[in-house]
Amino acid sequence: MLSQFNGAETSWIALLALTNHLYFNRYEPKSANVPLLVLTIEPILLLFALATPVSLFRVLSAYIVFGFTLCSSIIIYRISPWHPLAHIPGPTIYKITKLWGMWVFSGGNQHTVNKALHDKYGPFLRTGPNEVSIIHVDAVKAVLGTGGFQKGQYYEPRSDPTLKTRSLLALRGEPHANRRRIWNRGLSSESLKDYESILAKRVAQLMDRLEGLSGPVDIAEWFSYFTFDFMGDMAFGGGFEMLRDGGDKEGLWTIIKNGAKSIALVCHIPWLVPTLYLLPLATREPQKLRKFGATCATNRIRTGSRVKDLWYHLTDEVGMEKKKPTLAEVVADGVLSIIAGSDTTSIAISSFVWFILRNPDIYRRVQAEVDSVYADGDSLLDALKHDELRFLTACLNETMRLHPPVPTNGTRQVPSGGGKMIAGRFIPEDTHIYIPPYSLHRTAENFSPSPDKFDPDRWLRPQTTGEVLNMAAFIPFSYGAANCVGKPLAWREMLMVTSTLLRKFNLRFADGFESDDWLGNLHDVFLTSIDGPLLVEISRR
Repeated sequence: MLSQFNGAETSWIALLALTNHLYFNRYEPKSANVPLLVLTIEPILLLFALATPVSLFRVLSAYIVFGFTLCSSIIIYRISPWHPLAHIPGPTIYKITKLWGMWVFSGGNQHTVNKALHDKYGPFLRTGPNEVSIIHVDAVKAVLGTGGFQKGQYYEPRSDPTLKTRSLLALRGEPHANRRRIWNRGLSSESLKDYESILAKRVAQLMDRLEGLSGPVDIAEWFSYFTFDFMGDMAFGGGFEMLRDGGDKEGLWTIIKNGAKSIALVCHIPWLVPTLYLLPLATREPQKLRKFGATCATNRIRTGSRVKDLWYHLTDEVGMEKKKPTLAEVVADGVLSIIAGSDTTSIAISSFVWFILRNPDIYRRVQAEVDSVYADGDSLLDALKHDELRFLTACLNETMRLHPPVPTNGTRQVPSGGGKMIAGRFIPEDTHIYIPPYSLHRTAENFSPSPDKFDPDRWLRPQTTGEVLNMAAFIPFSYGAANCVGKPLAWREMLMVTSTLLRKFNLRFADGFESDDWLGNLHDVFLTSIDGPLLVEISRR
């Protein structure tokens, strides 16, 4: 086929491919729409420009030469010593294409793969053609803290280009600060007091439902029902009754999880998202998620609420903002609160149960502390005593150190106009940077001895020679101005559920349950997803 081309034609087509690489490397497109169109028609236009007799074989030959030259040029450049990130080590396949990282993510093992690669290559790891993962503690403040970097293109797919609407998670700069101000009011210490009655009601309902169960119980599933119902109460005034129904009778959970996972997947190739939104099949799950949010908002507006819930603050019903949020913005944030607020808390509580059941001595100690703090058993839903639960708090900290609910996190982007020194290394402009909690939390430089061991006492005992507890490297709720706004509420939930659970029940792994295998059910889909049962036997104390 290629023999139909003469040397001059081949040279011109190869030169065209190299020109495209040089241009798009210098002016990186934000969308694939125009580049794909240009790359599709250029070889044919060149044939006409060269006055070459056009035939099917010549056209196919032109595309083969064009595609081979373009791909070869890109690959050679990305693995060459002239690439700006050539000094950052990493697997060759990661340097060549982000599609490999996307493939790893699709299997849910991004966090463990990242950890293994950091163990091999060190604290700086190249995870993409223009992407670096860093687990040096000095990078936490430099990247995430005040004066750090804005969210990168990774977050672009989290805003719907057809609606031009962004949730808090996808905002950056001044728009993020403005919306965050509203969230801060909604989750302030004063607001938390308003929510305690809602929380206490759902915790009591969870305990009642657990007490009525017999045989092996998938307790992680019930924690998910609880957090979903509670965040539904908070965000949209209720209407979700998974605890009552004992499951997802309306398929809401499936809609949210599938929609969130599909969005997280395409975040790895943000430049392709505008093109995907032109394909109805590719946007089916995100569209279901949007419809879910719209339905919840309609119900909340129609029925109202007797308490000042999160919706009350997100809509700025008190009129404290110069510009009132739009309904679309409130819906986007409401859905975000359910996704981020339910999965993160339920995974933390589930992991806590898994850890203490694998460590009987710790289980007995933490249960004894709860018995001591809540001796009468009548004030379990009183959050005023949470500060006395020091060992339980240490256990939860250690749980989130080893199993952070957001294992890898999203990226931040080095601003244009020059690179930055980060933890002693120069990182060029426009580079995307991960600070992955799962890998960072398991480094001996920050948590020793035995960084992979569940050791709650490391949070309580005085540090001695050879012991390290670097709080600056502990970021289960992220860090800086864009950290998790729901942290105070999450702590209130975790402490109330775990203390009540331990005071009321005895727990043990169900007969025949292989607890080691449960780790394989924890998948990194931006948030941690539990895709297998945590089977326990529950008995009333």
